[in-house]
Amino acid sequence: MSMSMISIIGSFVFLTSALFQQGEALSVDGPSILSRRAVVSALSTAALSTAAIAPSAANAATEEKPKRSFRRYPSIRFISALGDPKSSSGSGSETWGLWRDDPGPRGVYLKDYDRRLKANNNVAPAGWSFDPTDWWVEEHGLIMSTPEPLPRKSVNKETKEIIPEKQYVVTGDREITTVLTVRDDGTWELEKGSLYDVTHLPCRSAAYRGDTCAPMNANLKDFPVKPGAEMPVINGCAKQDYAVLFVLGEAV
Repeated sequence: MSMSMISIIGSFVFLTSALFQQGEALSVDGPSILSRRAVVSALSTAALSTAAIAPSAANAATEEKPKRSFRRYPSIRFISALGDPKSSSGSGSETWGLWRDDPGPRGVYLKDYDRRLKANNNVAPAGWSFDPTDWWVEEHGLIMSTPEPLPRKSVNKETKEIIPEKQYVVTGDREITTVLTVRDDGTWELEKGSLYDVTHLPCRSAAYRGDTCAPMNANLKDFPVKPGAEMPVINGCAKQDYAVLFVLGEAV
């Protein structure tokens, strides 16, 4: 998850600027499936500043959904998710994580662990702390900061009431951009597609855990990891792979 990754979604990000007005609200009701072809077409025909995603005719005929507003983040965030790739809903979101900034550029290569982490009391040059018994690696062999727990509650702006769920706009930078709902009880669901559909395949991540788990045990020849492939096994470590979702904004 390096800065070069962000350039992959260049034209896509321009369209999301149209879908989310920073500091303003956008009503979103219905499908939000966008492709690069749609992006290019939209950009070539008009200068986009705001846009609404209208409900499909089928949905409109059966029920009228309440309008929702979403706030676009100033920069893309990243969710680390566990679940059946074929599923559009499930449980266990209490184990999911969130990076508010791209952890790649703030990471430390496995080969530099001794010099840049161990020699500095396990504090990275970017300021995050390394836990020798629970650490994360991305597809290029960069040790990353541990993601924070994914927030699963929100606040009603008007009543200040705590709502036991939170909604995010997520994408895998392919065909589907949709709303992910995570709840305080750990359940989750996508309005469109499956977990695989909103996974960014080039981004690979895994947590390596255990008392005998050490970065120097990694085989550097196992990196970089191919898009969609599992992260490599590291001797002495219990490995857990996570899907990585781009997060473009949240419900307000």
